Amino acid sequence: MEHTYQYSWIIPFVPLPVPMLIGVGLLLFPTATKNLRRMWAFPNILLLSIVMIFSVDLAIHQIHSSCIYQYVWSWTINNDFSLEFGHFIDPLTSIMSVLITTVGILVLIYSDNYMSHDQGYLRFFAYMTFFNTSMLGLVTSSNLIQIYIFWELVGMCSYLLIGFWSTRPIAASACQKAFVTNRVGDFGLLLGILGLYWITGSFEFRDLFEIFNNLIYNNEVNLLFVTLCAFLLFAGAVAKSAQFPLHVWLPDAMEGPTPISALIHAATMVAAGIFLVARLLPLFIVIPYIMNLISLIGIITVLLGATLALAQKDIKRSLAYSTMSQLGYMMLALGMGSYRAALFHLITHAYSKALLFLGSGSIIHSMEAIVGYSPDKSQNMVLMGGLRKHVPITKTAFLLGTLSLCGIPPLACFWSKDEILNDSRLYSPIFAIIACFTAGLTAFYMFRIYLLTFEGHFNIRFQNYSGKKSNSFYSISIWGKEEPKSIKTEFSLFALLTMNNERPSFFSKNTFRIDIDSKVTKMPFITIFPFGTTKTVFYPHESDSTMLFSMLVLVLFPLFVGTIGIPFHQEGMDLDLLSILLTPSINLLHENSNYFFDWYEFLTNSTFSVSIAYFGIVLASFLYKPFYSSFQNWNILNLVTKRGTNEILWDKIINFIYDWSYNRAYIDTFYAISLTEKLRELAQLTHLLDRRVIDGITNGVGIASFFVGESIKYVGGSRISSYLLLYLFYVLIFFFICYFFFNYF
Repeated sequence: MEHTYQYSWIIPFVPLPVPMLIGVGLLLFPTATKNLRRMWAFPNILLLSIVMIFSVDLAIHQIHSSCIYQYVWSWTINNDFSLEFGHFIDPLTSIMSVLITTVGILVLIYSDNYMSHDQGYLRFFAYMTFFNTSMLGLVTSSNLIQIYIFWELVGMCSYLLIGFWSTRPIAASACQKAFVTNRVGDFGLLLGILGLYWITGSFEFRDLFEIFNNLIYNNEVNLLFVTLCAFLLFAGAVAKSAQFPLHVWLPDAMEGPTPISALIHAATMVAAGIFLVARLLPLFIVIPYIMNLISLIGIITVLLGATLALAQKDIKRSLAYSTMSQLGYMMLALGMGSYRAALFHLITHAYSKALLFLGSGSIIHSMEAIVGYSPDKSQNMVLMGGLRKHVPITKTAFLLGTLSLCGIPPLACFWSKDEILNDSRLYSPIFAIIACFTAGLTAFYMFRIYLLTFEGHFNIRFQNYSGKKSNSFYSISIWGKEEPKSIKTEFSLFALLTMNNERPSFFSKNTFRIDIDSKVTKMPFITIFPFGTTKTVFYPHESDSTMLFSMLVLVLFPLFVGTIGIPFHQEGMDLDLLSILLTPSINLLHENSNYFFDWYEFLTNSTFSVSIAYFGIVLASFLYKPFYSSFQNWNILNLVTKRGTNEILWDKIINFIYDWSYNRAYIDTFYAISLTEKLRELAQLTHLLDRRVIDGITNGVGIASFFVGESIKYVGGSRISSYLLLYLFYVLIFFFICYFFFNYF
C-alpha cells in the first residue's frame, strides 16, 4: 500500500504525452497528423482510463486504511526559505481524482463524435487532455504554491476552450470575460497565499494548519489581518466556482462546445473553488467571520442562480445558472461546517449535471442537422418541443438527470441535497427557508427545460424555399491555413421564431407548430406538395452510438451513486462508504464521524423537501404543458389571468420575474455601466493626460532645446571661450532659481 501511495505522483502526468505529441505532430507533420486525427482519441481515452483505475485503487485504499499520505521533495532552498513540491493523498484528493477521470473519459468518448466535423478536432483534444492534467495536478498538490500554479493552468485551459470557436465574436468575448473575472479572484488568492506565508512561514498544508491554529488559539496573531488573508483566499474560490458577485462569466462560458460545458463548467473546473474551500476548511473553521461569509455567499448564490434560470431561452445557459445554484448549495454546506454533505452533493451533482449537459449536446447536435450551425437557433428551447418522439434515448437520459437534480428519491441528488437542507434547519431558520424555497424553484425550472424541449409539438414554422443554401459548418483551425469548409443543405429555409421587438412570453404562450398530420412518417424527412410547390422538412434525429454510450453510462451514476452516502448503520454492517472514506478529514476538523442518525427525523424532513420538489414539478407542468389537445395554444395561466380581479397585479408580478431573470438580475448591466464604461473613461482620460501633458512636456523641452541651440550657435562666433562664458551664465541662472525656490517655497 505504501508503494501505491509513493507512485501516486504520476497521476497528473500520465495523460500529458498525448497533447505534447499532438502539438509536435501539428508543427512538424501537419498534413499526416490531420489525416490521422481520429486516431488520437484512443490514446487520450486509454491514458485517462489508466489514471481512473489508479484513482479508484487509491480510493479503495483510503476506505480500508483511513490515512493521509504526503510525499514532498525540495525544489529550491535559500537560507530560511524552502519551496517543496510533492503530492498529497487524502479522501478529498481521492474523490476529486475519481470524479475528474470518470467524467473525463465519458466526455472524451462523447466528443469524438460530437467534434468530428470540426477542423479544430485535434486542438480540442489537446486542450481537453491538458485541462485534465492541470486539474489532476491541482487536486494532488501538497502546498498552496503548487495549487496556485495548477490553478492558473486550469484557468488558461478554460480560456482556450471557451474561446475554442474564436472566429465567432461572441465566443471571443465570452472567453475574455471569463479570463478577466477569474483574474480578480486569482489576484486575491495570490495575496492570500503570500499573507499566510508571512504569518506561518510555510506553504505546506499540514504545517500550515498546525501553525495557524496554534497562533489563533494562543492569540499570537492579528485577527483582522488573518481574516483579511482568509477572505482573499476565499475570493479565488468565489471566482472559480461562479459565486456571487463573480458569477457573471459562467453563463457566457456556454459559448464553448457542449462537451466543454459538461466537463469543465459542470463537473470539474467550477468544482475547483469548492475543492479549495474544502481543502482549507481546517483554516477557515477557526475564523467565525469567514465561515459566516462563506455560508452567506452560498445562500445568496443558491437563490440568485435559481431565479436567473427561470426565463432563459438558451438550454445551456439555463443549465449554467442551475450549476451556479447547486454550487451555492455546496458553498453553503461548507460555510455551515457540513463537510460531508458538501462533498456528497459535489459528487452527485457532478454526474447528474454532466448527464444533463451531454443530453443538451445531443439535442443541439440533432437540431443542427436542421438549422445548421447556429447557436441562437439550435440552443433556443422556444424553437424546440416534441423532441421526445425523435430522440427517445436522449429524452429518457435527460429526464433521469432532471429528476435527480430536482431531488426526487431514490436518485442521487435527493440524498445529498436533503442532507444540506436538514443541516440548514439547524444552522439558521432563514437560510433553511431560502434553501427549501430554492429546492422548489430547482424542480420548477428544470422541468420547464424538459417540457419546453421534449413535450408538446415541434415549435418551428417553415417557408417554401427553392434552391440550395450554403451554411458555414466548420470553425477555422489555428493550426493550419485551410479555408473554412461548407456543406450544402437542401432542406427548407426556416422562418424562425422572431419576437418583432416584443417581450417574449415568460410562459411561452405563443407557439409555432408544424401540422400534426405531417409527422406520420418515420423517415428522417418528409416531402409535402402544397399548391404545386415543394417543401422539404427535416426532423431531429437521435445521436450516434458513441454519444449515446456516454449518456447511458452516465445514467447509471444518478441511479446508484447516491447509495455511497446513505447513512445505513447496522451492527456489523456499515454501508455509508462516504463517511468511512472521509473519516481522516472529519477527524482533522475535530468533528464526530460516528454521528447518530435518526431515520424518523430524516423521513419527516425529506417528506417536506420532496413535497416542495413535486409542487415545483406540478406547477411547471401546469404552466408549460398543454393539458387538452383542443387547447394546444392555451395553458393554465390563460385561465387564471382571464378570470379574476387581480389580472393587472398578476401580470406585473410575472413581468417583474421575467425581466429579473431574463436580464440576469441586471448585474451584468450594472457591471457594464459602473466598471467597464467608467474604466474606459478613466483610460481615455489617462491617455489624454499622457499625450497632452506628459508627452507635451517632454516634446516641449525637446523643441525648446532645439530652438535655443539653433539660436545660440550664432552667438559665440565659434570661440570656445564664448561658449564657456555662456555656459557659466546659464549655470549661475539655474543655481539662482534653485536658491530662490528652496528659500521661498
